Amino acid sequence: MTGVRYNYGTAMLAAFEYLLEKYPEVFVIGQGLWSPWYVGNSMTDLDKKFGAHRIIDTPVSESACTGAAVGAALAGMKPIVVHPRMDFMLYAMDAVVNQAAKWSLMVGGQAGPGLTIRSIINRGGEQGAQHSQALHAWFAHVPGLRVVMPATVADARDLLIASVLCPDPVMFIDDRWLYDLEADLPPVVEYPLALEGPRRLREGHDITLVASSYSTRLSLEAAEQLAQQGISAEVIDLRVINPLNLDLIVASVEKTGRLLAVDGSWSPCGLAGEILAGVAERVAPAALKKSPARITLPFAPAPTASVLEKAYYPTAAMVVSQATKLMDKAC
Repeated sequence: MTGVRYNYGTAMLAAFEYLLEKYPEVFVIGQGLWSPWYVGNSMTDLDKKFGAHRIIDTPVSESACTGAAVGAALAGMKPIVVHPRMDFMLYAMDAVVNQAAKWSLMVGGQAGPGLTIRSIINRGGEQGAQHSQALHAWFAHVPGLRVVMPATVADARDLLIASVLCPDPVMFIDDRWLYDLEADLPPVVEYPLALEGPRRLREGHDITLVASSYSTRLSLEAAEQLAQQGISAEVIDLRVINPLNLDLIVASVEKTGRLLAVDGSWSPCGLAGEILAGVAERVAPAALKKSPARITLPFAPAPTASVLEKAYYPTAAMVVSQATKLMDKAC
């Protein structure tokens, strides 16, 4: 069957429409839900189609709307909380970390808030240090909270649906730098989020590139450029970073002997470091042809000036350069 053409944003819109039409217990709450400036084209006209009682645009109170959603989830609803900027979601940390992630354990599994928290990463455009943070590693550190980072158009739709239908609290993190991606998608097929994990997006035998979200896009672009140099790069998209399943990554590194982890956040206590550590614990040293490496942000807040932003954020060229170094010679 021929698919329908979507971009990353309209794929999320299709997920919202599917969920709201099929599941009356689903509703959306947050700030700027009717504004393209806040949520791009991912929620266009949902308020007109489903009404203000299900698309609830709130005053600026991240803590209040998230706390209300946790309570609604405990009462049997399936709320989706939208935080247009991940940075400002920090005001809601008690509701996310102390409440949503802990309830099921605290009451012996007798109740649990099955809510989805959509948090958007904004970067570039001279937005500065308080509007440009990718804090996914924070949330992946919290037990009881599933963390999802779609890198493809298909996952933007399908992982959002799976997140909302999951009985556990889920942090769904999308990235504005992916909104221009386009792809043809088949009709929706529901699947359990608990069965999802890393996926191989490109086969290769010389080096393994592991990434998530926008970094996956960089890795795929880099793999194309590396192929022109005769280097076969395997690209693995993490997709779900908590819980993190390393089986596919380990098998790939055992095949290629080389690992480069690419992440759009900082190195200390970060996702790239977790990938390297997990592989080091599971892959025999003799199987490695080169010490694993990582590409992350410089350990400094995001700059405001555009000329500094160009030097601050990783690029496909940086991935190519580091991968080429790993191909130079054996350890």
